[in-house]
Amino acid sequence: MIKVSVFSEERAWSKRLKNTDIFFKKICRAFPKKYQFSNKKVLFSLLLSNNKNIKKLNKNFRNKNKSTDILSFPFNKKMKFSKNMYLGDIIISYNYLNKPKSQNLGLFKQKTIKIFIHGFLHLLGFDHKKNKDYFKMLREENFIYKHVKSKIN
Repeated sequence: MIKVSVFSEERAWSKRLKNTDIFFKKICRAFPKKYQFSNKKVLFSLLLSNNKNIKKLNKNFRNKNKSTDILSFPFNKKMKFSKNMYLGDIIISYNYLNKPKSQNLGLFKQKTIKIFIHGFLHLLGFDHKKNKDYFKMLREENFIYKHVKSKIN
């Protein structure tokens, strides 16, 4: 079973997504079976943030003095799945996803789901530093996204 704990430090999130906790838990429940982690308790946290705060985190932890759409901090570099495990933390910037501000709610949700899946895969050890890793991660993102879209829309 996969469980996400959702925290928010940016009020604008709740204006776009009425119940952020339910929204992200619904996404996790719609993940394909291989990411459901049956017979295990897999936990991670999600912080819904903004450009200002994500820029600080990006500077402090990655030495990049700019905002970004998402940051992922895996708890362990090497994945060893046990009965109970904490994957790590994901931080998403509202400002980054809310461009353009005129976008409809459907597009905002679509972008949010995609970036959430991207961050989740980083927690599992996927990256995109090399071209072959980029394509492997992209393939997996698309696989999960199609599965989620078919179940929640």
